[in-house]
Amino acid sequence: MKLIFQIEGMHCASCAVNVEHALKVTPGVTEANVNYALSRAAVEFDESRVDEMALHDVVAEEGYKVQMKGGMTHGMNHHDGEDHMAHGEARSALRRALVALAFGIPVMILAMLGVEPLVQAMLGTFVVLVPGFEFHRATLAGIKRMRANMDTLVTLGTLAAVAFSWWQFVRGGDLYFETAAIIVGFILLGRYFEAKSKGSASSAIGKLVGLGAKTAHRVVKIGGVPAPRLEEVGVESLRVGDVVLVKPGEKIPLDGRVVEGESSVDESMLTGESLPVLKRIGDIAYGATLNQQGALSVEITKAPGDTVLAQIIRLMEEAQEKKAPIQKLADRISAVFVPIVIVISLATFAVWFFLTGDVQAALIPAVAVLVIACPCAMGLATPTAILVGTGRGASEGILIKSGDALERNRSIDAVLLDKTGTLTVGKPVVTDFFPVNMLALAAGLEMRSEHPLARAVVTYAQEKNVEPAEITDFRSVTGRGVEGTFGGKRVALGKPSVSDADIERMQGEGKTVVVLTIDGIPAASIAIADVAKETAGAAVAELKRLGLEVGMVTGDNRKTAEAIARAVGIDHVEADVMPDRKLAIVKEWQARGKKVAFVGDGINDAPALIQADLGIAVGTGTDIAIEAGQIVLVGGGPEKVAASIRLARATYRGIIQNLFWAFGYNVIVIPLAAFGLLNPMIASAAMALSSISVVLNSLRIRRVRL
Repeated sequence: MKLIFQIEGMHCASCAVNVEHALKVTPGVTEANVNYALSRAAVEFDESRVDEMALHDVVAEEGYKVQMKGGMTHGMNHHDGEDHMAHGEARSALRRALVALAFGIPVMILAMLGVEPLVQAMLGTFVVLVPGFEFHRATLAGIKRMRANMDTLVTLGTLAAVAFSWWQFVRGGDLYFETAAIIVGFILLGRYFEAKSKGSASSAIGKLVGLGAKTAHRVVKIGGVPAPRLEEVGVESLRVGDVVLVKPGEKIPLDGRVVEGESSVDESMLTGESLPVLKRIGDIAYGATLNQQGALSVEITKAPGDTVLAQIIRLMEEAQEKKAPIQKLADRISAVFVPIVIVISLATFAVWFFLTGDVQAALIPAVAVLVIACPCAMGLATPTAILVGTGRGASEGILIKSGDALERNRSIDAVLLDKTGTLTVGKPVVTDFFPVNMLALAAGLEMRSEHPLARAVVTYAQEKNVEPAEITDFRSVTGRGVEGTFGGKRVALGKPSVSDADIERMQGEGKTVVVLTIDGIPAASIAIADVAKETAGAAVAELKRLGLEVGMVTGDNRKTAEAIARAVGIDHVEADVMPDRKLAIVKEWQARGKKVAFVGDGINDAPALIQADLGIAVGTGTDIAIEAGQIVLVGGGPEKVAASIRLARATYRGIIQNLFWAFGYNVIVIPLAAFGLLNPMIASAAMALSSISVVLNSLRIRRVRL
């Protein structure tokens, strides 16, 4: 079983590492991931060996609180609680910060004026013990289990400053109550801004959940037969097979098939494409998309948890829960960071006391070392960038399934694209028809045929607003085409019996050519092909601008494949490829030293998607292809391949920048504090700003040009 729950009270990466370790060593737990940026734990466990409440108890023993009760696997229901908790933590931190500063600032003013030492002592001690009590409570819980975290550093620093100041108060020496009070105020204020920033970074899933319809107009059935009345029901009560009426301006409740009506549907929330999509009888309509004009009757084909939107949310949750390989370095450092800082602080005190013989001169830099160290920034570096990157991608119909996909992406130098459905529209369309005044006859013949090429001709006539001619004596001749009678003449449509320059030219372009004859005399030529998508050429050019080598892999014949390749600007073509051969081609490119991204949409693409260094599944293709790909493109055309690579690179670049800052900050400022070059109050402000800066840098990914 998989359980997801929110953890309240984690304030740094060390907290998350400690909780994760405690969960992992619990008997019966097979896997545990604790995400500091999301304040969320995802635990897989054997129900026969450990239950949900036992896992909650493990978290409580570490000194933290499980916010949500009740087991929840992947789904949509826990995000309201998550948002509520995030807002609650932010409000609580702000309230405590305001109290700390309200009492701490007067202490600082009194200290600057050198008056009222007793008032300084009382107010400063109140700030450290009351608004700052959360630090000390977490520290005590950690001590019981021999664990240290960011709270430990704050507790040691502030209590040392307060205890030393009371000693000085009795002796008549210098006081540092204002230092301890302002440190508490700054750190609490930093936690408020950090909580607000983390909320912005992790809001994407909540927004997706909010896009879904809440109610639906279900067609009432009596004895299994639809009755002429509707009932308004909650979306969660709909079942597969129910028929719902979607009025203009309403959202389609769940994925289904249009059984009556015709309308344009805005699918931008799902695909990122702004143009509405025309839906007719038989077309698939996706849940949470917006019906624009006409009324649609939709038969539900997917349960609430199985819709495309639900699948997107699941993929995003998994991407945010899984740790990128690069994060393991940060976690390893975070696990030993606090003990190392405590040792450095003690060494700083010892060295300064040895050099000066003055407790005051030794204590100040030691306290500064404690309060300036920041494991929080290291813990936020990777997950916040992934949160923002996956959220930005989801709004564009680009789903990054894991941090691993980001790391694979950075070294990609070649892209292999499947042809059908990826570079092409995936169905035959009429590309040439002349003379056009014969279109009515051709459509009249083809409208009675079920052949895919026939549907292409009928669709072409509909687009040209041409009414099909009335054909009599219709019959289909296997291997030859269709024929019938019109105006007393025999009309037929089939393969050309003779060739001319135009027919040879069209066949040379990889098109299928059929000829319309009247009483055996050729009257019109029609070319049909699966044509390249409008954006394919620009997409290939953009991939090349990114420095990538581009190839095409298809099971289609070489002549057709090369025609498409010429049209979109691809130089490397692998044609007549059987499904198992796609996998072999990926291996061949990899054997030449290439890091390969494979782009496909079908079941036969799944092995190649898995073998590739980066698998990109295109469109709302097969579930197998979507599971196999590390990046999934929902809707749109091949232009999203380049956009997904740019987004993945930008997200990974953000992670590197964050880690560089997080590590660099500590490497630089801890020695400065140890050498006495940083006042503890300045150190506490710098510590708070370091975490916020990492989150703000991650938020820049929202503005990356895709």
